[in-house]
Amino acid sequence: MAGHSKWHNIQNRKGKVDAQRGKIFTKLGRELAIAVKNGGPVPDNNPRLRDVIAKAKAVNMPNENIQRAIKKASGELSAIEYERIVYEGYGPSGVAVIVETLTDNKNRSAGNVRSAFTKGGGNMGTTGCVSFMFQEKGEIVIEREDKDEDEIMMLALDAGAEDFLAEEEVFIITTVPEDFGKVREALEAEGLEFLEASVKMIPDTYTELNEEDAKKFQKMLDLLEDDDDVQNVYHNAEFPDGWEG
Repeated sequence: MAGHSKWHNIQNRKGKVDAQRGKIFTKLGRELAIAVKNGGPVPDNNPRLRDVIAKAKAVNMPNENIQRAIKKASGELSAIEYERIVYEGYGPSGVAVIVETLTDNKNRSAGNVRSAFTKGGGNMGTTGCVSFMFQEKGEIVIEREDKDEDEIMMLALDAGAEDFLAEEEVFIITTVPEDFGKVREALEAEGLEFLEASVKMIPDTYTELNEEDAKKFQKMLDLLEDDDDVQNVYHNAEFPDGWEG
């Protein structure tokens, strides 16, 4: 994979976040609610809640929105039952795709996800058809600017990070899922802010797309990310240089 490709994929996702900020906040509110339901509303006692809060802050979700979502979840724990369902499949050029949903209607979610795959020139697969091509990892992305590379690398590695990658615009820190919170909190304690901070599925290899297939795949991504039930979409597509989506 070319050195810029990983960050280019992140930039592509970040652009969508910026364009759909209200919808992203709604989805994060759902993640906050699930975290509260499973571990309580006090971040100090709920590692999962701390991780979701960090993810929310990375996309500039206002603190008042975060606190409102936590309070709302605390008072409505029995209101709606969300089920986590993961779909797998293929996009154009055989791109591997994993779609994570939180839904109160399995039939609706399955139909919408299947439609997005079809309209984007792909097809749904069976459980496990592509997940073996990904690893679950914690990933923290820090804007490079004028920060000291050696200092941040040592901070990350000393805190338990698995890998540190310095790219032209960013530092990308990778952890095993169990150490993500510890590493993130160590970096936060040094006053560092993140462009991204979450546990996600990271592909082992990437599939290059030509312009035509990139357009098809972008359509699939747009349909999936516009679906309220879809929380996360992971893929191994490498978009063409200069791709703006």
